[in-house]
Amino acid sequence: MRKGVLEYCVLSIIKRGEAYPGDIIDEMRSAGLQLLEGTLYPLLNRLKNAEILTYRWVESSSGPPRKYFRLTEKGEAFHALLATTWSELATGVELVTRKTNEESNTNNNI
Repeated sequence: MRKGVLEYCVLSIIKRGEAYPGDIIDEMRSAGLQLLEGTLYPLLNRLKNAEILTYRWVESSSGPPRKYFRLTEKGEAFHALLATTWSELATGVELVTRKTNEESNTNNNI
């Protein structure tokens, strides 16, 4: 998955509310998107270092404390930028592929 798309998906999950990395992985998998811990944790750390995310520790009854991530104000703005970029990209792809699909259907009807 391309970096910008992965960032957008992860930030979209976190935007809905604080998220634990395991929950992020589960949600991505349930959407049919493969995400490994070895990919997610470096991304979360990079976004934290860029002040897009922050986190808090929460005690766990079944093991060590857990980090729950949330968006900062800068993260909210970055998510909005990614949402706009994604929308523009999706619209462009739809226009190109729709025209191709229409031409293909026309050729099949001849």
